[in-house]
Amino acid sequence: MTGADCRAGNQAPGNSLDAVPGMSLPLTGERTVPGIPAENYWFRRHEAAYQFTLPYVSGRSVLEVGCGEGYGTALLSSVAETVLGVDYDERTVAHAAASYPQAAFVRANLAALPVLSASVDAVATLQVIEHVWNHPQFVKECLRVVRPGGLLIVTTPNRLTFSPGLDAPVNPFHAREFTAVELVDLLSRCGVDVESVFGLHAGARLRALDTEHDGFVMAQLAGPPERWSTRLRDDVAAVGTGDFDVRAADVHIVDESLDVVVLARRPL
Repeated sequence: MTGADCRAGNQAPGNSLDAVPGMSLPLTGERTVPGIPAENYWFRRHEAAYQFTLPYVSGRSVLEVGCGEGYGTALLSSVAETVLGVDYDERTVAHAAASYPQAAFVRANLAALPVLSASVDAVATLQVIEHVWNHPQFVKECLRVVRPGGLLIVTTPNRLTFSPGLDAPVNPFHAREFTAVELVDLLSRCGVDVESVFGLHAGARLRALDTEHDGFVMAQLAGPPERWSTRLRDDVAAVGTGDFDVRAADVHIVDESLDVVVLARRPL
């Protein structure tokens, strides 16, 4: 699941949303939205990545590519000089603009960003790249708009833990999932200088819940929330961003992470 709506010319198709400005978007499985108890694990997992990103965008002009519901864009705007969130779905953008006036939002194809070349200090694209079809085109378009020496922040589910042993992604909205090695290789081939690789991991409490539920995530995916046990519902609702750890590691030692986080720069 992602915070983004990625339907565009080089992006995977999804379902239209009946969004109501100022209210939570319906949950389709394509994006993560706040305010839904059964979705809380995924929301907090994404929110933890946004919080990790904050020091890197503080005081900078930021473009978020694939902003989705807008909660992450709003969080980035709490420290950035300016933030523009871009998403393809018109109703989703209208919802974000109405719900988070502290940030700016615009509808656009993520393969043709409505931003001048070399015009922003940082591009953030969290849990989005796995949705697009033409990955080199997507990366090069993100690279185009960031200034020389500027930052590109990319997060994505780790294929090795998100869809373990499967030939196709478990999430039907994912076009392709990546390992850390595969993502770094893609970015490098597109002319990006990879600076740091991190893994987002389950913290101690989540690891304990894994044991208790014989796989905390799989227990959530095993059936609809109305069929969950009371214990599972309570445990999901209690997850917080502090239950996740983001740790730096060599690119080959992120295989057990939930998500891969890469910090890279446009060459000078």
